[in-house]
Amino acid sequence: MGLFEILKQIFAPGQRRPGPPRGAPSDPSAIDPGSLTPPRQAEPSPATSSAPLSSATPATTPAPAATSKPAGGLEGLDASRFQPLTPSEALDATAQPGWQTAYWDPLNVIPSTHLPRIRVIDQTMVGMGLIDADELAEIHDIGQRMSKFRTDYHVIADAGQQAVDQSQAARDARKQEMKKRAAERKQAHQQAVAHRKATDIVFLGRGVSKGLADRRSNIERLAASDLPLLSTPADLANTLGISIGTLRWLSFHHPASKTTHYHHWKVPKRSGGERTISRPQKKLESAQRWILESILAKRPTHDAAHGFVTQRSTLTGALPHVGSQVVVNMDLENFFPTIDFARVAGLFRAMGYSPAVATIMSLLCTESPRRVIRSGDETLHVAIGNRSVPQGACTSPALSNLICKRLDNRLVGMAESIGWRYTRYADDLSFSCPIAKDGTDQGAQASAKIGYLLSRVRHFADEEGFRVKESKTRVLKRSTRQSVTGIVVNDRPSIDRKTIRRLRAILHRAKHEGLEAQNREGHPNFAAWLAGMIAYVQMVNPAQGQKLRKQMDLL
Repeated sequence: MGLFEILKQIFAPGQRRPGPPRGAPSDPSAIDPGSLTPPRQAEPSPATSSAPLSSATPATTPAPAATSKPAGGLEGLDASRFQPLTPSEALDATAQPGWQTAYWDPLNVIPSTHLPRIRVIDQTMVGMGLIDADELAEIHDIGQRMSKFRTDYHVIADAGQQAVDQSQAARDARKQEMKKRAAERKQAHQQAVAHRKATDIVFLGRGVSKGLADRRSNIERLAASDLPLLSTPADLANTLGISIGTLRWLSFHHPASKTTHYHHWKVPKRSGGERTISRPQKKLESAQRWILESILAKRPTHDAAHGFVTQRSTLTGALPHVGSQVVVNMDLENFFPTIDFARVAGLFRAMGYSPAVATIMSLLCTESPRRVIRSGDETLHVAIGNRSVPQGACTSPALSNLICKRLDNRLVGMAESIGWRYTRYADDLSFSCPIAKDGTDQGAQASAKIGYLLSRVRHFADEEGFRVKESKTRVLKRSTRQSVTGIVVNDRPSIDRKTIRRLRAILHRAKHEGLEAQNREGHPNFAAWLAGMIAYVQMVNPAQGQKLRKQMDLL
C-alpha cells in the first residue's frame, strides 16, 4: 500500500473526528507572543520518545535505525525522533485515541511534532523512503522558527497596513482638499468672468480685440476738442445709456452670424452695376447717431470737402469751377470699402480716445460685406471681406471726410502750386484751371500741366490708401460741356438740358395721362422723386426750378 492510499484512508470522508483531549491546546504550534526566543526544548530520551509509540502501536520488529544528527543541532530536534514505520503500523496507529481532531490544520504553517498524528505521518514517510529523517527534522525546525516569528510578522504586517491605510487616508484627504480648492477656484473664476462680462469688455472677436486691454485716453486732448471723456467700455456704455451686454452684442464681430444688425438692399448705379446699401437697425443706429452728433460733428472737415457737410452741397462744390479753362474730374475706386476698421480705429485714437474705446466705436461704425448662406433650416450671414464703413450708416460720410482730410490737404497744396483749384464731393475729385484775369487764352499752358496733375493725384491717392478709377477720369476743355458733380459750370451753374427736357416732358404728359403713368423706372414713390428733382433744379437755377414747381402744383 502506498503513502497516498494510507493518507486517503486516514482523511476519508464520513468519519467523525473527535475533539482534542481536555487540556490540550487548540494550536500546539502557537508560541508565546511575549517572547521572541522561547527556551530550547530538552531532547527527550529514547525511552520517553518511544513510549507513546509503544503504547499506541502493537509490538513489531524494530526497523533499522536512521542516521540522525546530534541532539540539539536543529533547535533541539533530533532525527532519531522520526523512527520509520511500516504502512501497517501507521494504519494501526490511526485507531488510537487522539489521532483525530475536530479542527482543520492551517495551511500556512508547518505542523508541530508534538501532535501524535503528525509524528505517525512523519515516521511513515521516513519508513517508506519518501524523505530522509534529517531533512524532515530540518523542515520541522523551520516550522518552529516560523511559528516563533509569526506573531512578530503579524504585528509588523498590521503596523505596515496601518501605515498604508494612514498614507492612503492622507492621500485621499489631500485629493479631496485639492478637489475642493479646484472647485472653489473654478467657482471664483466663473464669478469673475460673470462679473467681468457684466462690467467690462475684453473680447469682441478674432482680429479686432487687440486694443481692448488698453484704457489710456488723452484726457487733455479730448477736453481741448470738447469731446466726451471716455476711457473704458463701461464709460461708453453708460454714455450711450445701454448695458455692457448690449454694447458687446452691438459691436461683436462674428465671421458667421445667424442675425445681422443691418438691412441690406441693392440699387443700380448710373454707370452700370449695383451698389449695396446697408442701413443699421434701430439700436445700432441710435449708437451711431450719438457718435456722429457728440464726436464726429465736432471735428472740423477740410474746406475742400463739400459732401455730407452742413451748409455745403453739390452746388457749393461746383461753384469754384464755374468759367474755367479746363476741368478735370477723377473718381476714387471703392471709396467706402477702402475706409476699413483699422483706419477708423486710428482716427478715434488720434482724437485722444483709448484703444479700448476706439476699438468699440470703430466696430459700431463698420461692418463686413456678407453673403447669406442657407443650410437646411439655418440661415447664416457669412463675412466675405474686411470690416469697412457701410454705405447707408449715418457715420460713414463724416468718417470718410475726416479720414480724407490729409489727402485734401495734399491735393489743395499741389493744385495751388500750379494755379489750379480743387474740391471733393465724397469720392469725386474735381480740379480746374481758371481763365486769366486779362481774358487771354491759357489753354496751352493748362494742357501742359494736366499730365503732371494726373500723376500727382494718383501718387497722393495711393499713399493715402486710395486708388483712382481710371475709367472715370475726364478732362473737359472749355469748348465742351464742363460739369462738376452733375452741374454744368461752363458759364454759370445749371442743370444739363437732357434732365430739364425730361422733367418738362413728364409734367406735360402727366396733365393728360396722370402722374403715376409716367413712372417708367418703377420708383417706389414717384411723386416724391419728381418733387426732389425739381427742388434740385431750383437749388441750382432758382428761376428754372420755379417754373417747373408751378407746373407740378397744377397737377
